[in-house]
Amino acid sequence: MTTNPTDTMPPRRLFLNQVGIAAAGMTALAFLDGPATAAAVKKHAVVHGANDLGILQGALALEHEGIAAYRLAGGSGLLSPGTLKVALNFKGHHDAHRDSLAKLIAGMGGKPVEPKSDGEYVKELNLGALKTEGDVVKLAAGLEQGATNAYVGQIAALKDKKIALLFAQLSTDEAVHWAVLNGALGNSVPTNAYLFG
Repeated sequence: MTTNPTDTMPPRRLFLNQVGIAAAGMTALAFLDGPATAAAVKKHAVVHGANDLGILQGALALEHEGIAAYRLAGGSGLLSPGTLKVALNFKGHHDAHRDSLAKLIAGMGGKPVEPKSDGEYVKELNLGALKTEGDVVKLAAGLEQGATNAYVGQIAALKDKKIALLFAQLSTDEAVHWAVLNGALGNSVPTNAYLFG
């Protein structure tokens, strides 16, 4: 007995939809502290020193925000069980990003920036405006693109090649999140090259 390839499409689409919604919810919220852009990371870097250490501190602040967003959105009741499962997977990505950045900062003699309070994140991320799972996904797609741009935009400013490689890896994770979300929203693949940076 042969199976028609289209028989597997609905479950795959359902899975991708769930992944997209979860990723959107968590990652989108992760970078809502003003738009996640190279300028936002640079702003944090200026506060902490306009060098590799300062840029790392800015990136760590964004990862703290992402982790808080996943945690808060996960407890909001807006996400279905399938979406929540995927969201927790994406939160795991942000936890790993945070740990890598904090380790580098400490290794350079810096004190890793601490996360803000949940209340601050709720206000800054305007979490009250999200009413449906779809709202979260739509917002997340734009934020993931911004997060990717934030990391890509700082690579050239980094002096240490190992840190630049880490930022390339971080931007790749964020680009994958964006691609999944973009697909979950039913958007077509962009025709232009050089989507980020």
